[in-house]
Amino acid sequence: MAVMKKYLLLLLLPLAAKAAGPHVLNPGYESSSNFIDDSKPWEELAASLPAYPKNENLVAFNVSSATSNTFMIDTASISVGSDQVVRYTIVIESPSGARTINFEGMRCDPAEYKIYGFGQPDGKWTENTRAKWEPFKLRSLLSYHKALFEDHFCPDGIAIRKAEEGIRNLKRGGSGGLF
Repeated sequence: MAVMKKYLLLLLLPLAAKAAGPHVLNPGYESSSNFIDDSKPWEELAASLPAYPKNENLVAFNVSSATSNTFMIDTASISVGSDQVVRYTIVIESPSGARTINFEGMRCDPAEYKIYGFGQPDGKWTENTRAKWEPFKLRSLLSYHKALFEDHFCPDGIAIRKAEEGIRNLKRGGSGGLF
């Protein structure tokens, strides 16, 4: 019976650490940079369209074996605002070579995205005049938002603090989050 209690305790330890918050496992963690003050309404920063993506800055990431498209992020475009929005340019390439290019923002809490602009074949951006925050599908195997959320920009549901974290996560194939 004592052995069972020890195993049960070991199994529950990660849950207790997660509930206690990231500062328990990472003493240098700055909570003010990752959590929004609930006493103030959230305010989004203005977003400017970035430079058009260059092939040498694109890093591919895995979405699912259920899709034949290639999904890439322009690492030069990744930014993390004080509004907790991770902004990035995504390039989706079909097997025939056709590309869809969007400049987007992602909020980790709640799990939402916004398309700020669309890339055009002439290398210019068109601003999305109907941009609004939309929830993304965390259950879909084809959702690149899900892959970015879980593995690269919001590991363990917590927004990355710096662009370099997102770049590192993309280059190594995932965040290797806490759990």
